[in-house]
Amino acid sequence: MKSVYNIAVELIKSRRAHSSATACRLGEEMCKELKTKVLHLLPPTSNGPSVHQEGHPDVAEVLSCTVKALKEGHVIGVPTDTIYGLACLAQNSEAVRKTYDIKGRNGHKPLAICVGEIQDIYKYCKVKVKEALLGDLLPGPVTLVLERSEVLNTELNPFTSLVGVRIPDHAFMRRLCQMCAEPLALTSANISSCTSTVAINEFQELWPKLALVVDGGPIGDHSRLGSTVVDLSVLGKYRIIRPGCALSSTVNLLEHKYGLSEDSGQE
Repeated sequence: MKSVYNIAVELIKSRRAHSSATACRLGEEMCKELKTKVLHLLPPTSNGPSVHQEGHPDVAEVLSCTVKALKEGHVIGVPTDTIYGLACLAQNSEAVRKTYDIKGRNGHKPLAICVGEIQDIYKYCKVKVKEALLGDLLPGPVTLVLERSEVLNTELNPFTSLVGVRIPDHAFMRRLCQMCAEPLALTSANISSCTSTVAINEFQELWPKLALVVDGGPIGDHSRLGSTVVDLSVLGKYRIIRPGCALSSTVNLLEHKYGLSEDSGQE
């Protein structure tokens, strides 16, 4: 005959298992209804998030939920290769307005776009540099400012003929863009003019305004500098708009490999 102690232990284990299963079912239902506030990618490693296994069921589920949220016009929090960001569909004007409101961002400060492949850049931008140059810089921690094409949403940055474009060196973000089949508007996940964030808890005050937050773990680069922003809209010239985290390597490539000269703005 089992002792009272053994019966109690078995009862506790049974209740825990039931609670765990119930929690998993609830999590799946909330995800389907876009009520989940945080969706986790694979557990982070010592060198940052392990997100390079898109075939993993967990990543596939996160991608599915994230695409659904974006397609329904929501703003979400996402990891990138530099800092955490806020993203929405760039072609959705209402979602773009929401992004400005959430950040408290000046309406005359532009938003960059994020795409999944280099060939996508040619659809939304007028490119005046060699494709090999794009391939040397992207994917990577660089935002290229180019002349926008007529295909891009005219209500996105309507005050300028230029647009910044990114392809983050981040498997999840690239796959997300590919699945959406259109550009994302991307900006840092913080209140405007505040410190950039490298973990989801650092922008927790924004969560109530977001449909969901994708947790990719702590970003490996803790410099918080964000991407290097370089204007390549003038043939044969480059202009650094923001030094960012990849300044020296970017300038070295542009000058020594491709022969571009710095645009001082003086004729």
